[in-house]
Amino acid sequence: MSKDKNKQEEYVRQTGSLGERLARVKGTRWARFGIVSAIFLGWIYWMGNPWLLLAWPLLADIYLTQFIPWGAWKGWKPGIARTIMSWVDAIVYALVLVYFLFLFVGQNYQIPSSSLEKTLLTGDFLWVNKVVYGPRVPQTPLHFPLAQNTLPFFNCKSYIDKPQLAYHRLKGLRKVERGDIVVFNFPAGDTVALKSQNPDYYTQCLEFGRENILANPDRFGEVIYRPVDRRENYVKRCLGLPGDWLSIKDGVVYINNKPLPQPENVQFFYHVATDGRTIGDDLFEELGISIEDRHMMQDGHYLLPLTAAMKKQLEQQSWITVVERMVADPGESIITYPVGTDYGWTHENYGALWIPKKGMTMHLTMENLPKYERCIRNYEGNTLEVKDGKFYINGKQTDTYTFKMDYYWMMGDNRDNSLDSRYWGFVPEDHIVGTPNIILISFDKDHSLFNGGIRWNRILRIPNPDRASFSN
Repeated sequence: MSKDKNKQEEYVRQTGSLGERLARVKGTRWARFGIVSAIFLGWIYWMGNPWLLLAWPLLADIYLTQFIPWGAWKGWKPGIARTIMSWVDAIVYALVLVYFLFLFVGQNYQIPSSSLEKTLLTGDFLWVNKVVYGPRVPQTPLHFPLAQNTLPFFNCKSYIDKPQLAYHRLKGLRKVERGDIVVFNFPAGDTVALKSQNPDYYTQCLEFGRENILANPDRFGEVIYRPVDRRENYVKRCLGLPGDWLSIKDGVVYINNKPLPQPENVQFFYHVATDGRTIGDDLFEELGISIEDRHMMQDGHYLLPLTAAMKKQLEQQSWITVVERMVADPGESIITYPVGTDYGWTHENYGALWIPKKGMTMHLTMENLPKYERCIRNYEGNTLEVKDGKFYINGKQTDTYTFKMDYYWMMGDNRDNSLDSRYWGFVPEDHIVGTPNIILISFDKDHSLFNGGIRWNRILRIPNPDRASFSN
């Protein structure tokens, strides 16, 4: 009997009763079914949803009984149809595996900007662990697993809006801690003008007017709403935890009136002046300042982001005459949170601001409403109206509100060049994705691939060396 005939006989649709089908199952297939069942039952226990057991008979049919002819195509004669089906089978299997891996274990993430330099560099590719904080059950379950919100090449949504599931997070190893580097969905990314996403839509509405944005799709693009888990991924350091009072004084972050330690890799803008010479590429390379961060104000005068170690290195150069922290606030022209209300806060001097905590009740006033209105309405799904100085939540008059979720305060280590919570506010717990475990690989966009384009010294490095300083 030929090899092809053996395959055909092996994969033809089985016939007979349930008992007869089970009797024909080989021991190796029983073993595979047992392993898959154990993983499946463990996943159900983790999910805490016994209704998922209804899918177990489907697994039994795939591996054992085969009432549904899942592999019938394997018995077809060799040809184009069988080749196509083999590719379809492999692709579907891979996509399902990747879907579950990305949802419940972790995923890769690329650092797109310099907001966390020098801790994380533009071009770092991270493995983001979702198990630490507990993975979210997908709120938008029907989506392509390799795209966050837009399919490449097709330039269309990578997800289907409905159904939308309620927020639920599986049990993790611990909660977010101060000093963690956290990947999260951009909170102000719920509404997006597709052609103009920086600054965020709400800041643009303040600057240009909502009606103007809607009336000019050629400039701003279509305005769409994105579900929580389909919003853009951001990465920052968590400095404020639920229930904390946060303030910033002269660039130093205070939590509950106590200053936080500055991470070793924290950067600020400095005015650097020379005796007339030009800072060369070699020194910039040695300092690790990328091309996009080399700002020459005039001959011999620069605006540069520096860590304490980089500042010291420059001061040791005899021809460098000035290295001083910028007193003028580079972010003064940028609108700070809460958008549309001027408390006189800047990115250098901010707050004090209370960070909401789940279960805690806050007294509502006209003064504090702008700070928490977005939490009450947008993040926790309530209606909120103010009539004659009185507050109505979900149609009922009240002067208090009890928060349903924990919130966090995220900032970049590149303090003068980071669009973070100072500009768009709190990060709700349902936006938290995970924390990076390791740097997989790192590419330097200032160099070609084979001429320093790969940062070999960053491969497999821990992405948060400064975390220990926050536990002291």
